[in-house]
Amino acid sequence: MSREVKLNELTELLESATYPLSVAAAEREFDDVRLVYADGSEPLDEVFARLEDEEFTSAEEAQSSIFNTVPVEGVGEPGQSEGEG
Repeated sequence: MSREVKLNELTELLESATYPLSVAAAEREFDDVRLVYADGSEPLDEVFARLEDEEFTSAEEAQSSIFNTVPVEGVGEPGQSEGEG
């Protein structure tokens, strides 16, 4: 059974891992997680597969790499900020 994780819940998920963590190990550890976007979802291991072969030293570093890989459309409307309004 797969787990669904929203982007704003990603840090908590990644903090459950032991670091340093290689991309290959992250793919295996989170192979049951679907990352939920504003416009759909994608298996988290597929997101990791797009990353260069690297090793994460912290949950924050892993999250930053993931956010740099997530499609802009997945985050929300272009130019939209949760802090505006």
